[in-house]
Amino acid sequence: MLTERQLLILEAIVQDYADIGRPVGSKSLERQLSVHVSSATIRNEMAALEKMGFLLKEHSSSGRIPSLKGYRYYIDNLVKPSVIDPKLVGSVRQSLGEQFFKVDQLVAASAKILSEMTNYTAITFKPTAKTIKLQGFKIMPMGNQQVMVMLVTSDGEVESQLFDLPKQISGEELEAVVRVINDQIVGLPLDEVVSKLKESVPLLVHYIHRPNGFLNIFGGILDKAVSDQFYIGGKLNLLNFVEDGNIEQIKSLYSMIDRSDDINNLVETNDPQQSIHVKLGDEMDDRSLQNYSLISATYDVAQHGQGLIAVLGPTNMPYAKIIGLLEVFRDELARKMLDYYDFYD
Repeated sequence: MLTERQLLILEAIVQDYADIGRPVGSKSLERQLSVHVSSATIRNEMAALEKMGFLLKEHSSSGRIPSLKGYRYYIDNLVKPSVIDPKLVGSVRQSLGEQFFKVDQLVAASAKILSEMTNYTAITFKPTAKTIKLQGFKIMPMGNQQVMVMLVTSDGEVESQLFDLPKQISGEELEAVVRVINDQIVGLPLDEVVSKLKESVPLLVHYIHRPNGFLNIFGGILDKAVSDQFYIGGKLNLLNFVEDGNIEQIKSLYSMIDRSDDINNLVETNDPQQSIHVKLGDEMDDRSLQNYSLISATYDVAQHGQGLIAVLGPTNMPYAKIIGLLEVFRDELARKMLDYYDFYD
């Protein structure tokens, strides 16, 4: 159990190290602590915090920096989101103020805006909702036995893919397939579509002798429609916090940031009920992220589902400021997204 004075010292060191990026000494703490204590007393308390694992001492300097244990304690017990200047709130609102014609455009723009506001790497996920349904299905002949299969979902998204038809399939047979799918499948929630389509195979066999290839194509497009879609802003900002000369870390970071499975694992949390979540370097599986932290926040868009925004930056980022910004940003993004759905629904 830390004493009140030790809590004040730990909090001050975390915040000062974020501001100056150098070990914090007792003299600077003596000038800013809300309680009056001598620098000698502060040094003793810093030594005690170091012994408990909350602080680290770099080289022979008398200054200290937070350890990962110290950061975790600060985040779980001490951090208070900064009150964001109304001008910044207006700036967020203005940045999201342009007209967007697709949800993906809005989510992609939000990643870019958030990255520019923090100078870190931003990740944004579009909202996902189990209520999304298959709204339309079309097959468009493209010539040379090629067709384009198009799916339209109830949230306005369109997915399409080209594939080659066996020569024995005629236009009339294709039209019959479209009728079967429109009768049996359109209007169902996306998570029920594939199973229902498989039930319709006996009907499809009347028109396509080998329907499995078609089912695979359809399933592939559907997977694309329902998969997590995320956007990343400020990839190059990752390089600002790489250990000097560590080429392997750079390669690993860029490889990780482009793989959807890695991004999904990165933002995954053990407590989905927690709206703001912070992961420190040693809590992320990728060793290239050991000197990074991830702050993520969920945002709700009513019946249209829940999305996520996240900031990936150095471990010594200003947590109170970034958490405060994320709280404002997610509220504004959710409001903008509701406006979008109200306009297009």
